[in-house]
Amino acid sequence: MTTLNNRLNSYSPAALLAFRVFFGLLFAVHGSAKLFGWPLGSSVPVGSWPMWWAGVIELVAGLLITVGLFTRVAAVIASGEMAVAYFWQHWPPLEGEPPSFWPMANGGEPAVLFCIGFLLLAAIGPGVYSVDGRRRPVGAATTTAAPPARGGLLSRFRRR
Repeated sequence: MTTLNNRLNSYSPAALLAFRVFFGLLFAVHGSAKLFGWPLGSSVPVGSWPMWWAGVIELVAGLLITVGLFTRVAAVIASGEMAVAYFWQHWPPLEGEPPSFWPMANGGEPAVLFCIGFLLLAAIGPGVYSVDGRRRPVGAATTTAAPPARGGLLSRFRRR
């Protein structure tokens, strides 16, 4: 099993690159559809609230995430936008009877998936194949996750 783990671990930087690029491009295309009507649909009027501003966030954050520049900040903003989109557009509990909480029933699956995916990118970072990865000092660590802290609640469950 260790051999399989070691082999798969060697692909982690490339897999993170593919995930970040595809996720960022999909998000940017959602923004370009709102702003320019490309590749499908019609554009929304400039400055209209909230769709035009959501398109700006989606286009800019999507492009930043795609190239890996300011990835963590862009991912937090994009994740927050998707959370707002879900609770405001797909399941608005404060506006009368909500259609359904479940994303499959109210059409909010893309918003939830984008929200969780961007939270993942914010937590693990852009990886070594990114502009942020190139901007690091030469002696900086190349891992994307910090080692687990000692102590705390979870330390009771670790093997010794």
